[in-house]
Amino acid sequence: MNFWEYLGNRHQQLLADAYQHASAVFQCMVVATVIGVLIGVATYRSGWAGNLATLTTSSILTVPSLAMIGLLIPLVGLGVAPTVIALTLYGLLPIVRNSIVGLRGVDATLVDAAKGIGMSRWARLLRVELPLAWPPILTGIRVSTQMLMGIAAIAAFASGPGLGNEIFRGISSLGSANALNQVLAGTLAVIVLALLFDAAYVLIGRLTIPRGIRA
Repeated sequence: MNFWEYLGNRHQQLLADAYQHASAVFQCMVVATVIGVLIGVATYRSGWAGNLATLTTSSILTVPSLAMIGLLIPLVGLGVAPTVIALTLYGLLPIVRNSIVGLRGVDATLVDAAKGIGMSRWARLLRVELPLAWPPILTGIRVSTQMLMGIAAIAAFASGPGLGNEIFRGISSLGSANALNQVLAGTLAVIVLALLFDAAYVLIGRLTIPRGIRA
């Protein structure tokens, strides 16, 4: 059968895999965002601490995804657990780095003005610094999401959820009638999901970043 016939016959399974793929990436991005921003908040005031945080998270990113998942399998088993841990770790670097850069780039005079009117350190952080640092933080989240979309497909190696199962089934049956259709369908679905997520981030940026800051 041709590719379009394959999609027609397998669309329910593809939709289920796409939902699991998007859900895994979204949930891991939420966790990575919370952890990454907290690390940025904890380290941006210190040069060495910020450099250490960036170096540590960048070192994680150098580990091949297949090797990372393979190392996690003996520790947490197959399935969702190694997928969630690996994706969360891989998503940290852009968020940590952009959080540090964004917070360090806040105009010191604005922070001093907030301090002058009696704001506490936490109030300045939550009401002045983090809102002004939000554009680069959001950019880091977008970059992380695009990376995780592709890395999540490797999770099928550990029986993880998502479109990687479709891709791996095609690769493992190369030479069969639908092998190429399986790989192509899974790959295109990952690309479509990545574009949809990125469009959602553009919308979030327009809704949460004032026009003056965007400019």
